[in-house]
Amino acid sequence: MTDAARTALEHLRDADAFQWYVIPLLLIVLYVYASEVERRNWNVFFAGLAFWGMDWFNEIWNALVFHFSGRAPVWGAPGGESAYLILIGLNIEICFMFAVFGVVAAKLLPADKSLRVLGLPNRWVLAGAGAAAAVGVEVVLNQMGALTWEWSWWQAGMPLLVWLIGYLPFFLVSYWVHDLPTVKSKALVVGSLLGADALALIVFISLGWI
Repeated sequence: MTDAARTALEHLRDADAFQWYVIPLLLIVLYVYASEVERRNWNVFFAGLAFWGMDWFNEIWNALVFHFSGRAPVWGAPGGESAYLILIGLNIEICFMFAVFGVVAAKLLPADKSLRVLGLPNRWVLAGAGAAAAVGVEVVLNQMGALTWEWSWWQAGMPLLVWLIGYLPFFLVSYWVHDLPTVKSKALVVGSLLGADALALIVFISLGWI
């Protein structure tokens, strides 16, 4: 087991780390979504939740990699400065950030789905660009030691997998949900995604795997 993984384990779901700033952060996230509900902007509302659900999906399999490898997660959040480390690669601050990130990404979408950028569908271009920007931020966080990468195939020098697996699906699923034709279809997809995440968390935490 790597030193960073061992440090993260020491902080994993440690309630003693709680800080009161978590409460206003939670209220900010709730306000962001409440604003979209008030406007009945269901495209953005469900797109944001889909983005958040995809992050939970990634964080769960990342924690499973650590459990079954016994060495390190694909990415880790050492946890020392966090108010709560939920999973080995996910602290409460990252969780709230992704909840808002999806809303921001959806708000930047052109209303015209057929609009092309450099001859390509705008959803794909924006998803690729957004994922690239997110990878850039992660590289900086990794260099600062706030986010650890300890597998040779998941490094700043090999960013393709970080882009392709770490972020691109977030944007693509979020944009797909945004463009679904009915509120019912959006709710069904997002409910299924979040439901699957919740079930996986309950099962794997109870088994002691994550």
